[in-house]
Amino acid sequence: MRVGTVWKAAALAAGGALALFTAAEYRPNKIEALPETKTGTGAGRTLRAGEKLSLLTWNIGFGCFDAGADFFHDGGKKVNPASRAQVEQNIRSIGAVLAGMCPDVVLIQEVDQKSARSHGVDEYGKLCSRMAETAGTVFSALAWNFKVLFVPYPIPPIGHVESGIATLTALRPKSGTRVSLPCPFPWPVRTCNLKRCLLITRIPLEGSTKELVLVNLHLEAYDSGAGKAAQTRALREVLFAEAARGNYVIAGGDFNQSFSTADETRYPQRDPSLWRAGKLDVEAFLPAFTPAEDPRVPSCRSLDRPYRGADPKNFQYYLIDGYLVSRNVEILSVETKDLHFAASDHNPVQLTCRLRAEQTK
Repeated sequence: MRVGTVWKAAALAAGGALALFTAAEYRPNKIEALPETKTGTGAGRTLRAGEKLSLLTWNIGFGCFDAGADFFHDGGKKVNPASRAQVEQNIRSIGAVLAGMCPDVVLIQEVDQKSARSHGVDEYGKLCSRMAETAGTVFSALAWNFKVLFVPYPIPPIGHVESGIATLTALRPKSGTRVSLPCPFPWPVRTCNLKRCLLITRIPLEGSTKELVLVNLHLEAYDSGAGKAAQTRALREVLFAEAARGNYVIAGGDFNQSFSTADETRYPQRDPSLWRAGKLDVEAFLPAFTPAEDPRVPSCRSLDRPYRGADPKNFQYYLIDGYLVSRNVEILSVETKDLHFAASDHNPVQLTCRLRAEQTK
């Protein structure tokens, strides 16, 4: 076969693949109502201002990033690091933590359903069922932020992905909504990339016209920084609009940024070649919102190599998971659970708070 013929065939194949990826690109609307999933037979709990509330945010690394994992995006070697047995074991471990702690609200990031990288395990369904075993009834919603027919890179390729952020709660919700965030990637890169979003869950309050507004988030990771900035501005607009209505607002998740109030010397950048967290300017949210994080324990580890135990001098850690809480929510405690990254490259962060009683005239 002539060289020219080979090049023409390759060009046609590449063009066909690009056309397929473009046609199959996930194009969510700016705002989409989400279906509610109910696990269990109960009616769910109600909430009233003045009561305590427990939340847990956790990036579960799609069940693949246990202590033995590394990942090519973070300087490691592996693409799909876990076997199906590992994924199922990691999800069992994560589910056991959720069932044992049984918070009122769980904000999960990187949860898969039918992804090749996690061997098709329905992580969302398994975690809903596990939490319902102790909570009785769990209401949940899943917002896609990574839905791609086939991710063709690297070698071996990532393949088919269906993944998102999920909110699970024992409280009876009013609604769940997916709100799209700005996508920093141009065509054709965006066809096989993440479409970040916010998952907004509204919880009605007994005896009040106000609502508890829960905002689950996972902001951009592998961009130049402009994507994180644009998404943070969009997040701020949403939070301030809800606070202006007098609602109780709690935003939690993986910011992929360190709060500007954090002590940079606690988890410094050990190696300039490794992934670097962005910086979230807390001043832009004050005084309407208060940051809540636990600096005593890192919330995330680098995936440039497997985790072999705490090594504060030589291992790269991050503090990128936490909350932004409106002023009418009293923060009682915030604690990162040190699970030694056994089932995920992130540790869960628990917030205990109280909705301040409304002032009567």
